[in-house]
Amino acid sequence: MSSPFTKAILALGSNLGERNDTLSTAVADLVDRPEIRLLGVSPVVQTKAVGGPVGQPDFLNMVIAIETTLAPLELLQHCHDVEQMHHRVREVRWGPRTLDVDIIVYGELTSDDETLTLPHPRAAGRAFVLYPWALLDPAARLNGESVAELAAKAEDFPGLRPFDGFDGSGSVAAAGAVE
Repeated sequence: MSSPFTKAILALGSNLGERNDTLSTAVADLVDRPEIRLLGVSPVVQTKAVGGPVGQPDFLNMVIAIETTLAPLELLQHCHDVEQMHHRVREVRWGPRTLDVDIIVYGELTSDDETLTLPHPRAAGRAFVLYPWALLDPAARLNGESVAELAAKAEDFPGLRPFDGFDGSGSVAAAGAVE
């Protein structure tokens, strides 16, 4: 008997406002529906913005694994609704944002639909998606390739940093005062 649930990987990013708090509450908001179950949460990484206007603040990025009974476009709408709850503004492509939620994979589904392309068309070259995903699931594969190997080959891989929970803006731990 097959399950009515489909596994999906969602990527979350934030580079405006209280980034870490935004990601934490966004995860809760995303899974606060009976049609969605949380399977796992990756560690958070800090990265430079990829694409978009220069001079943007660094992003915090993570991925979550879920299973859902929502259809792909229903899940996409839910992701957009959660972005709006966190005051997402879409003024500049790849510009700064309080929250970005992307569906990376939805089961084994492939789609070239203009509204939702699956797997995500740029995920295979983005370490800020691949590396946290590989930490969450070391055996994960995307388009038949190891997610960890794809991450290591991605152009933005050298700029990834683990996020320790502090923004480095004068916090005691970031200043090295705690031993």
